This record gives sequence, structure tokens and C-alpha cells, in this order.
Amino acid sequence: MKTPDSTNDLRHKLSKELERKRALLIDRHPNARNSLRIMLSALGVTAVHNAGSSAEVLRQVKAHHFDIILSDYQLEDGRDGQQLLEELRQQHLVALTTVFIIITSERAYHNVVSVAELAPDDYLIKPFTADELHGRLIRALYKKHFFAQLYEQLDNGAFSEALTTCEGLVAQESGFLFDALRLKGEILNALGRHAEAKAVYEQVLEQRVVPWAKMGLAMALRGQQQMTEALAVGESLVDDFPEFTAAYDFLAEVQEDMGQSAEAQETLQRAATISPNNSSRQRLVGDVAARNNDLPAAEKAYGKVLERRRGSSLKNIDDYTNLSRIMVERGHTEGAKKINDELRRDWRGNKQGELAALVMEGLCAEKEGDPAKAKRAVEQAILLHEAIKNEGGAAPVSQNLTLDLAQACLATGNEAAAQEIVRKVAAENHENRAMIAQVQNIYTKAGMEQNGQELLAQVGREIVELNNRGVLAARSGDVQGSVQLLMEAAERVPNLQFLVNATKAIFTLLEIKGWDANLAKRGLRYLEMAQTKDIRNPRVISARETYQRVARKYGVPIVPFGAARNPAEKPGT
Repeated sequence: MKTPDSTNDLRHKLSKELERKRALLIDRHPNARNSLRIMLSALGVTAVHNAGSSAEVLRQVKAHHFDIILSDYQLEDGRDGQQLLEELRQQHLVALTTVFIIITSERAYHNVVSVAELAPDDYLIKPFTADELHGRLIRALYKKHFFAQLYEQLDNGAFSEALTTCEGLVAQESGFLFDALRLKGEILNALGRHAEAKAVYEQVLEQRVVPWAKMGLAMALRGQQQMTEALAVGESLVDDFPEFTAAYDFLAEVQEDMGQSAEAQETLQRAATISPNNSSRQRLVGDVAARNNDLPAAEKAYGKVLERRRGSSLKNIDDYTNLSRIMVERGHTEGAKKINDELRRDWRGNKQGELAALVMEGLCAEKEGDPAKAKRAVEQAILLHEAIKNEGGAAPVSQNLTLDLAQACLATGNEAAAQEIVRKVAAENHENRAMIAQVQNIYTKAGMEQNGQELLAQVGREIVELNNRGVLAARSGDVQGSVQLLMEAAERVPNLQFLVNATKAIFTLLEIKGWDANLAKRGLRYLEMAQTKDIRNPRVISARETYQRVARKYGVPIVPFGAARNPAEKPGT
């Protein structure tokens, strides 16, 4: 336990170290950024960068590591600093050790502070002095120092080690008990140890009712497949904390899991009303409305997404095609063609943009009764799709756009091409309930519902057979043969299940036979692909834990979390 003197000594030391810190100032107003820069300079912080837009923030955080980020609550594109923090954390663009402080008015502070899903390190209420800024910075840096080892382990994906560290911090009399318990619960849920996570959150809730603890409890219940209980906690959470919008997203997921798709749509629409500028949530509304065949609601939501993202660095080709597709289905082809013209203009020179425009052109032409034009557009789209797939290093075509192409193929009578496209998407996403529903939906719209059901059933059987071959080989003691079979499965169908199984099999073999740099490189490639699909999935985390344990055994440097690209060879090899 630290004494008051040792705590004061540490705070004094941290104050002296400010001159070695790098800061990023985020504000749409240059004068405000300049005032902040002067304040920081007076405190000794001279390495100061500026960002007036989200695009500039992304460029800066990708180019530099920042110790301190000060962000105004109101950003230039209608989003807020809270949303920015969540996006940066979720994309692993900012380390957990970085101090993130939001600057806001008193009114906005009261609106967000109690219900933030991912709370910043502090809030500064305008106006404030350099002394106030200094005090908040030192307090935040002191807390970062206390959790430094834990944050580093979490950033590197070492969840088991982080849990051990966290348990040690919980036992200390630090003033950070609830922060430590929150982290412990999150780590346990991430590791799939939901019963233990449930106990942690119940311990917190016995002392104080806070939204993050109720959310963690609901997630633990869902992880234990106690869906009715998870639903009840989720419903009480949005009733007790109606501004805690993350709870609505979770509740909608549980409702869809339980087959309550109409209720899920209503839940997401309530959240979108509370937070209308959140484009990601509006997209969720559009997606679930489209699955529910509520086309007016889907068009409205997708329209808001495109409106918010237009001209933004966050704009996405899917934003255009989602809206165009729904407009075509509603018979609004003139409006869809205008969106398509905008797509061609905004993504000029981009092959995926051209692919999307061709697909939508085909759907529009088919709807307008011009089958020859529709067929030409779709044939061009198929050729361009193949060319993009064969380009080395090219970004993969989004699966939404891929399914739009399949829908256009069905609409123009090319069932064979549609089946080939759909088979691959379904195999790679066989556990993704929403994606499978989308696949079934395009066959239903084409009047081929039975064909879609048979195709999905066949893909399911093939996946089970592929997986069983590798698993049976492992059970028979043929570890080498199991690895080979599971690698073949991962290459043929790179879905989450096969990628995780192949990763774990490879590193289990290396643990037995000794380190092999080439085989480890392949295992890390599979791990990275799995992380790209669902970085928070407990199975992905388990696979990474297996890799880290084996790498440590042989003294091989651990590849940073989310960056499994160039594994270091064993020293001396």
C-alpha cells in the first residue's frame, strides 16, 4: 500500500515528466486549439499536435503514439468526443495508457458522464485554468501509472496475465477498486469465464448500481446462454439508464438471438432517437429493418447514414449501396440512380466503387424492365469482382456488396454465379446469424426460398465434415495430420471456427515438436484473420493465448495484439 508521502512523490515525478509527453489537441476551432497549446506549453508539454477533423485525428493517431489526447466534446461532423474515443479504442488506434480527456460544457457533461459506455479518463468543464488542466492531467497520469502493467498486457492481448495482475490490483487499497473490478469483469467475460464475471458484477451491484456493472452482468448471463435472464437485465438497464445507448445495442442483439426481430428493431430505433448522429447505430437500424422487410424504416435509416458520412473520412461504399438497394426494392429507381451517380462521382478511380455502381445499375435496370442492360451491367460486375479478388494485396470486397452482386445475379437469371458467390459468403460466416439471414433473404426475394435453404444446409454439412476430419485426427493422436487437415480447412473456408482451430493446432504442434518459424508465421496469419473477423471473441482470445504461451516457452518475441503480420523468428535461427 502506498503512503501519502510516496503518492505525493510520484505525483511530483509525473509532473516533472510532462515535458517528455506528446499531446494531440482535437477541436474544430483553431483558436481553441491554440489556447490549449499555450496552456500545455506553460506546463512543459511542447510536443503538441493539432486536429480539426476526424480525418486528421485518424491520420495523426496512425502516425504517432500520444501520451495525452484532449478532445472537445462537439466534433466537426456531428459526432462527439465520446464516440471518437470509443472508435479509437475499438480499432486499437490508441493505447490504454494514453490519457484521453474530453472538454465540454457543463450541460453536455451532465448528459454523458454517468452513462458513458467507455468513459474517458476525465472531463474538463469550460472554462478552466492551466492549474485545473495540470491537476487533471497529473491525476489521470497517476491512475495510468497504477494500471500501467495491466494496460500493457491488455493492449498485447495477454488476457490471462492481465487477469493475474488485475487480481493483485483489486487486493490493494488504492482508491481505484471499482476501476479494477470493472476491468476484472471485462477480462473474465473476454476469456469466456462468464460465471466468474457474473460474480464480480454482482459484487459491484451490491454496493452501487452503475450501468457498466449491469451491462457486464447481462453479457455474462448471455455468455452462459441464460438468455431470458440476460434479456430481463438488459430491459431493466435501458429503463433505469435510458441514456446509456450501448445497452440498447446489446438488448437488440439478445432479442434477435431469441427470434424477437421486431422488438430488436424497435429497441435500436429508440437508441437512434436518443443519439441521432451515431451513424454506426443508424446502420444497425437499417440492417435489422431490412431483415424485417420494413423497407420504409430501412430507407430512412440508411439515408441518415449516408447524409452523416457524406464528405467524411468515414464514408463507406456500403453506405451508398445499402440505400440504393432498398430504394430499388421500393420501386424508387430514379432516386436509386441518383445515389448511384453520387457513388460513381465520390469513388471515381476506385475499382470497388465501380463494382458497386455496376451492381446497382444492374438492379435498377432489371427493376425498370430492361433485362439486356441489366445483364450487361452484371456481367461486367462479375468480371470486375474476379479481377479485384485476384489483385495481390487488394482490400477484400465487403460481404454486403458481395451479396448485392449475388442478388443481381439471381435477378438477371445467372443462378450459377450467384450460388458460387453465396456458397463462399455462407461458409465464411456460417455462425453469423445476420449474414445467414441476409443470404436467405436474397433467395426469398428472387422467389427461390427453397433453393436458398438447400444451399445453406449443404454448406453447413460441408463445414461439419471438414471440421470433424481434423478433430478426429487430433483425437486419434495424429497431431501432425490434424494440423494439415485444419490448415486445409482454413485455406478452403477461412471462417472464424476453422481459423481458430488451425491456429491452436499449429501452436500446439510447435509446443510439442519445437519452434518452426515458417509454421508459426502461418499460424499467426490465421490468427490475424480471425482477429479481423471478431477480435473480442473468446475463442479468438483463447487462440492468441495459446500462441503467446508457446512463443514465451521458446523465447520468441510476442507480436503486438492486432498486429500479427511478421512474427519474429526464434533468436539465433
